Amino acid sequence: MGPATDGSALPVVAVAVDKDKSSQGALKWALDNVVGADQSLLLVHVNTKASSGPQQDAASAAKEVLLPFRCFCRRKDVNCKDIVLENTDVPKAIVDFVSHAAIEKLVVGASRSGFVRSFRSTDISTNISKNVPDFCTVYIITKGKVSSVRNAVRPAPAISPLLVKIQSQATHASGPLDHRNRGDAPSETYNLYKDTESMKSPFNRGMQFLTARYSSETMSGSDVSFVSSGRPSFDRAFPTRSSYMSSDRSFESVQSPRRSVGAYSSGTGFSSLSHDSFSSEASESIEAEMNRLRLELKHTMDMYSTACKEALSAKQKAMELHRWRMEEQQKLEEARLAGEAALALAAQEKAKCKAAVEAAEVAKQIAEFEAQKRMDAEMRVLKDSEERKKAMECLPQADVKYRKYTIDEIEVATEYFAESRKIGEGGYGPVYKCYLDHTQAAVKVLRPDAAQGKLQFQQEVEILSFIRHPNMVILLGACPEYGCLVYEYMANGSLEDRLLRRGNTPPIPWQHRFRIAAEIGTALLFLHQTKPEPLVHRDLKPANILLDQNYVSKISDVGLARLVPASVADHVTQYRMTATAGTFCYIDPEYQQTGMLGTKSDIYSFGILLLQLITGRSPMGLRHHVDRSIGKGTFAEMLDPSVQDWPVEEALCLANLALKCAELRRKDRPDLGTTVLPELNRLRDIGEENMQQVVFGNSFQTVSEVSLQDMGSGTLQVPSGYENSRSQYSGSNIVGR
Repeated sequence: MGPATDGSALPVVAVAVDKDKSSQGALKWALDNVVGADQSLLLVHVNTKASSGPQQDAASAAKEVLLPFRCFCRRKDVNCKDIVLENTDVPKAIVDFVSHAAIEKLVVGASRSGFVRSFRSTDISTNISKNVPDFCTVYIITKGKVSSVRNAVRPAPAISPLLVKIQSQATHASGPLDHRNRGDAPSETYNLYKDTESMKSPFNRGMQFLTARYSSETMSGSDVSFVSSGRPSFDRAFPTRSSYMSSDRSFESVQSPRRSVGAYSSGTGFSSLSHDSFSSEASESIEAEMNRLRLELKHTMDMYSTACKEALSAKQKAMELHRWRMEEQQKLEEARLAGEAALALAAQEKAKCKAAVEAAEVAKQIAEFEAQKRMDAEMRVLKDSEERKKAMECLPQADVKYRKYTIDEIEVATEYFAESRKIGEGGYGPVYKCYLDHTQAAVKVLRPDAAQGKLQFQQEVEILSFIRHPNMVILLGACPEYGCLVYEYMANGSLEDRLLRRGNTPPIPWQHRFRIAAEIGTALLFLHQTKPEPLVHRDLKPANILLDQNYVSKISDVGLARLVPASVADHVTQYRMTATAGTFCYIDPEYQQTGMLGTKSDIYSFGILLLQLITGRSPMGLRHHVDRSIGKGTFAEMLDPSVQDWPVEEALCLANLALKCAELRRKDRPDLGTTVLPELNRLRDIGEENMQQVVFGNSFQTVSEVSLQDMGSGTLQVPSGYENSRSQYSGSNIVGR
């Protein structure tokens, strides 16, 4: 360190200590953060209570204060030196010591007394920080942490005689350095001189200096300003740092009117005061003044204590009044909020009541409107029923469009219903192949236990006897007594058998597939436009599409058909069927869920049928597979591989049309007459333009020739389609279930 006698580079560190806890925190922080290894520490204590008794009492009090700090340093293995200063002005004593000892780092605990802070403009630590020389760094510690730092701006003086003297005395004495004359001790007393020029105390009777001990007895360690007595405060009685001597010059000699005091010795920077410098007269005057000041201080402290008690009592009363006022204010606020909440609740209930009344009025109007609609619907149904009854009454008078056969004729034709004649088994009975009136025909016999069979029989007879369309199976006759229906015979079986190529039949060319799609659409539109009511098939599928010897397609099995009033067809309100009829994969999803039947229920079945027509695959999940293949661009792989020359673009158009027809929601499906059928006719025309006789003629001609030969010879060799219709794949190829 600069001023150290040993020439080391470590700075001089001093810690201001006192009895308060802030000094303990300051010392602990200094040992942890400032003091290094093999570095000495100065413990500086200002004794503000100069005893009027023996000097040994003051030294004992200083030892008692410094002892805990020395023990703490010893536990930390830190060498410490004790510095005891005597002065009533603590900041001035420490500032002067720092100036003359060239202390480079000073650690001070922050003032903790609220009483001191309330009566002083600045506390001790702040005063020290402001007035120490600018070569010293000051750390102010609060609760073990640095609360303020004032850094040095220049280096410390190279030589400090006072510090050299302190270190020299520390090596010869084991006790603390007490800066007073001890009589027999060689150490010198360090007295802090007070500039008495600015003091306005009554005992300023020519004295130009006061020792620190005398000031300590007068002040008794208090920083209290005499506010109540009107006397000047101690802060004004003792000059501030602005009236102190400069920090980098030594103490000046203080002159006395009775005798001059010697200047500080050049070796130590201290001046030794002799106790003989005070005359007995001055001692008596000082003692009297001290007694008077003690009395005044006691009186002032009593008055201050009384004022504090009164202030505390007044503060408590004010707090009670404030608490009472806050409670009353809170009660008023709660009452106001409760009132507002009650008003809001009442308004809310009023609004709810109004809304309920309005809702009831609307419900009443809706109920009246629905009642009127129901009455209108009932009237329309009654009118339609009467018209239908009149139409039915007119039927017996009209010419019968079909021939009535006796049971004997049918038994002879079917060889008494021989098994060799059976070509299929429907849901309502078996189907037999026979000849009636020299015409090849198919007879469907209703089972006796078929509860719904007779209803179906009556419906088919009444409806099919009047239906005449090139693409509808013709009803040739019936036996009303035994429930037998006689249909025209379709030589090439069902469309399902031909798509699956059962019996090793040749594949259907794409040109004929486009034509079959248009024929089925035309026949379906014919059913939907039936007057007076549209006719819904409900079970449209490849097994119910039959092919004649020329592969002309015809719709069969209208036994599951239901009549739908024209006024409600394809609208929201529709007939609700009691049971779902038809095959699962072809049934309209909305019809399955709600039982609501409409003409667009057949559009869904037609869409699935079209997808099978171009792919030749099972209907299970077919819509999803085709849609995904179109999205991936692999639609060509979905086409029926038995046909080699598919026009992919036209087939894709047909697939997209089929996907639209098979939409899950009924309202998303296109109209059959305006959208679907025109596109099917366009594709049929394309197929007919590309038709080549060589591709299809030989195979299909062979089938036709075989059928004609069978008819001429009387041998009933049925094509494979009818034979397989008796298997599990087809319940009935001619007349359906």
